[in-house]
Amino acid sequence: MNREHGFPVWDRELERELFTEEEIAESDARVAVISALVEARNEKGMSQRELEELTGIKQPQLARLEAGKGNPTLTTLIKVLVPLGKKLAVVPIQEN
Repeated sequence: MNREHGFPVWDRELERELFTEEEIAESDARVAVISALVEARNEKGMSQRELEELTGIKQPQLARLEAGKGNPTLTTLIKVLVPLGKKLAVVPIQEN
């Protein structure tokens, strides 16, 4: 299995046999958000502990979020992104 942004990636043909286009799009969007969050934290040279101090979100919860586990609320995402100098934006999905 290949990895993309640190996450396992299925063979795209197999993925299309197993999942609907909507499920694939949702998964891709989730990976993109999490990857951008991790990249932003790394660009700032910030540890999860330092981000905990700025956000009040405990480090283990940040680790789960960055691992793609759980389902963070919109409030949690915004709370994490703002100290990283980022915002959440809604943009059209690009067709492959």
